[in-house]
Amino acid sequence: MKTTIDIADALLDQARATAAREGVTVRSLVEEGLREVLARRRARRACFQLRDASFAGHGLQPGVDLSDWSTVATEIYGGRGG
Repeated sequence: MKTTIDIADALLDQARATAAREGVTVRSLVEEGLREVLARRRARRACFQLRDASFAGHGLQPGVDLSDWSTVATEIYGGRGG
């Protein structure tokens, strides 16, 4: 498919020089660049990971009933309000 795009003169000059040096076309450089940018954006969107905000500890302590919020709150806040 043909299309028209505006490219900064300096960038086009660099692309032409690179294409000539590598023996490829400017078109192939543009296509390669678009593929890389699109793949990077897809990967960035698909690979979100929530950072690990946990801290060193021993996990759930014996005797804490997770279905009883008052017990959980007592363990969490330890007399510091809440």
